[in-house]
Amino acid sequence: MNPNSIVSIHPYFKPHEGKLEEFKAGFQEFIEKTSTEEGCLYYDFSVSDDLVFCREAYVNGDAALAHLENVGENLGEALAISDLIRLEVHGAAAELDKMRDALKDLPVQWFVLECSLEK
Repeated sequence: MNPNSIVSIHPYFKPHEGKLEEFKAGFQEFIEKTSTEEGCLYYDFSVSDDLVFCREAYVNGDAALAHLENVGENLGEALAISDLIRLEVHGAAAELDKMRDALKDLPVQWFVLECSLEK
């Protein structure tokens, strides 16, 4: 695996009033579906008051796109009871370019890798 091909996705959700517990109840199904993906490096949820963050990374842009397809139905359900208030995608330009068309309708802020520690 080339560490410079890694893509991380950083979505921040704000569940609608009174929907936080319902939103959190969906975490396990997201985790179960994502656990089958070979290209997933990590995937988890954290909560701060009424804000939910999904911390996730993939070996490359293709793996990130495969994930979005895999959880598309779940994501639709989550977005029905929340607002996507911020969405960052981080990675090398070539990997991000693979994803731009698929995410063109979302409020993505693209972060292009400029420098990294190579081990």
